[in-house]
Amino acid sequence: MKCLVVDDSKMSRMMLKKIINTAHPDWNISEAVDGQQAVDIAKENKFDIVLLDFNMPIMDGGEAARILRPLLPDAKIAFLTANIQEAIKNLAIELKVDFIPKPITEVKVLKYVG
Repeated sequence: MKCLVVDDSKMSRMMLKKIINTAHPDWNISEAVDGQQAVDIAKENKFDIVLLDFNMPIMDGGEAARILRPLLPDAKIAFLTANIQEAIKNLAIELKVDFIPKPITEVKVLKYVG
């Protein structure tokens, strides 16, 4: 499995990678610091799972998801965000991505990634 972790917080990326690596040491995990970098990486690689922060500089998770969904039609994509406004939840539904509220926990992440 190939997973892309997208978050402007280095700490969040490290935490997500540690949780996933512990459960799935054979998975390939890539990182991006913002939505634009995620899109650039996804144009060169196919991912099975994308964990996407919403509030990021340069390109937020909503804009990134709008581009990533057609690029990765079979991928599981989730907003992993502290921003729990209805507008964000509705955008997730519109873009056919999942919504996982922060704070990040091992239980939430592993329930989603399997």
